[in-house]
Amino acid sequence: MSFDQLNSAPHRRRNPLTGEWVLVSPHRTQRPWQGQVEGSTADAGRQYDPACYLCPGNARAGGARNPQYSSTFVFTNDFAALQPDVAAMKFDAGGLLAAESEAGSCRVVCFSPRHDLTLARMKVPEIESVVGIWTEQFRELGSLPGVNYVQVFENRGEIMGCSNPHPHGQIWANQTIPNEPRKELESQLAYLSTHGSCLLCDYLKLEGGSGARLVCDNEHFAALVPFWAIWPFEILVISKRHFADFSSLDAPARAALADILKRTTTRYDNLFQTSFPYSMGFHAAPTDKQSHPEWHFHAHFYPPLLRSATIKKFMVGYEMAANRLREVGEVHFAERAGR
Repeated sequence: MSFDQLNSAPHRRRNPLTGEWVLVSPHRTQRPWQGQVEGSTADAGRQYDPACYLCPGNARAGGARNPQYSSTFVFTNDFAALQPDVAAMKFDAGGLLAAESEAGSCRVVCFSPRHDLTLARMKVPEIESVVGIWTEQFRELGSLPGVNYVQVFENRGEIMGCSNPHPHGQIWANQTIPNEPRKELESQLAYLSTHGSCLLCDYLKLEGGSGARLVCDNEHFAALVPFWAIWPFEILVISKRHFADFSSLDAPARAALADILKRTTTRYDNLFQTSFPYSMGFHAAPTDKQSHPEWHFHAHFYPPLLRSATIKKFMVGYEMAANRLREVGEVHFAERAGR
């Protein structure tokens, strides 16, 4: 692999200071953009937007046309960060400039045909359909040869890099385990080896005892501000039952996950009475065909807002954040206003 090839093929680059790898997708610069542009904002107030490439029946930038879908809709990203047919290549210049090809697949999940909705404004059964699609896609992609990790995530809002306000998320199927899950894998393995028990099971017991950082919960899931939070109003969603990934979600658990997502995102919106931005991602066990008794299914919410709909900051007091989120309630502010 030559240095020139790095400008056109998906690959990973290693930081020699940390040993961590960063995914690079240079071809993504060709994708369409409907996100934040200085001087204007995207109009997400209409149920249907004829200019939106995710709305039912509309043409996408890649040339395909969306079906007239009435619930969820999944398609392979027209400008995917990962591609399945990447040739195996490596580049190394004295161990300082190191890169290697990264194959995979990326899919887009439209949560709803309505352009103006978010998870916070959807009904729980509608979100349950989304959870069902995530589960199906995780199983399908995770069973593919060469796929060792499946990431299910949503970037919500312009300031979080969302390129389209239509309610949607993405699923990336990776050849290698990304940095954050890889570090979590190592930590959970080390904890199990040392303590003979699950790290997140034990942590949830500790949090349940005090309740200081618990935001809301149900029979199957708890949403809390983690003790080690960095982002303002960061939330960790943890399954109360120990299991590794989406494959273990039965019907009651899928409904419970939909419930906790609805309640969490509604609380976010109520905090500053705005459509709250965040990056949310599920961390499931690797799909490398190995047993992972150490892994505990969970999700991270990373929101950037601190004091209002526009003020951003990186850190906040953890107990204060949990208390604020508990106080704002779970009836969406727009519904209280009759909108």
